[in-house]
Amino acid sequence: MSKQWVNEAIAKIEADFQRSADTHLIKLDLPQLDGIDIYLKDESTHPTGSLKHRLARSLFLYALSNGWVKEDTTIIESSSGSTAVSEAYFSRLLGLPFIAVMPSSTAKTKIEQIEFYGGQCHFVDHSSKIYAESQRLAKELNGHYMDQFTYAERATDWRGNNNIADSIFNQMQKEPHPVPAWIVMSPGTGGTSATIGRYLNYQQLSTQLCVVDPENSVFYDYFYQRDLSLTCENGSKIEGIGRPRVEPSFIAGVVDEMIKIPDAASLATMNWLAALIGRKVGPSTGTNLFGVMQLACKMKQQGQQGSLVTLLCDSGERYLDTYYDAQWIADNIGSTQQYDELLEKFNKTGSLS
Repeated sequence: MSKQWVNEAIAKIEADFQRSADTHLIKLDLPQLDGIDIYLKDESTHPTGSLKHRLARSLFLYALSNGWVKEDTTIIESSSGSTAVSEAYFSRLLGLPFIAVMPSSTAKTKIEQIEFYGGQCHFVDHSSKIYAESQRLAKELNGHYMDQFTYAERATDWRGNNNIADSIFNQMQKEPHPVPAWIVMSPGTGGTSATIGRYLNYQQLSTQLCVVDPENSVFYDYFYQRDLSLTCENGSKIEGIGRPRVEPSFIAGVVDEMIKIPDAASLATMNWLAALIGRKVGPSTGTNLFGVMQLACKMKQQGQQGSLVTLLCDSGERYLDTYYDAQWIADNIGSTQQYDELLEKFNKTGSLS
């Protein structure tokens, strides 16, 4: 019976994937960057509203194929929100209990979405405590700790098979510069940057991978120091990205360059993009795009042409009570005026310097 249930569970996930269309690739209208094109892979259109839908699907297939998840297994995950929303969705699809272990500061809308899919939320007072508490719960309940931070880099087939990198290059085929100069990604687990970087190397492509890290995250320092013991006392204020420790899924060797992005720049760019495309986006998209714009401005200064691709990770509707609330921003991030003015200058000159 267990083997039959696993087969049926995998079939349900595969059927769900078959019903899903690919996500859109949006080209930004930026005449100030003549000859340089910027694209956003819009991951907010997945059924659960974020890039993490891909990860959750891969993690479930990986766990089922490894024999870790059975008919009555409780699923536990460490997550600040989006991964938990997506895993709650797949848990409900398979009829499994789901518990998300998350910081108490997680956005209210994400908590509501987890509960909408039948999941439970278990809170800790600091992001560094989610790992041990998830392991404790899994042991206590005889459940399975999905552990996105360890398995994200290996659960997805990085060689192709319609992974996100494969999808980007298929969608870019008829563009003026079909092979991007850069793909830019921010790290949460590090799994997506690992998939993209490995794909670029395996396919022998000239595209470079830039990873952009928010404040209060160790990935940037680790990239340059390669010290696995690095930790950060304060958690990232850009929800979903940045980590207080070096996660096992972050593969520094596939990354060509890293840029540290101030939190105020992330929020300013989030709002700048929302005005440009007419809809709200999440803060990690602002982190991604500010990095892209720095690279694009450098290309312009050097007389280069080409394309750059990044991800629109999720919708801003999830953050109306945080990153789109003026008082919350004042209390947690501070003024974005410096970067608002810089982006206004970019609108006029195509320069951030």
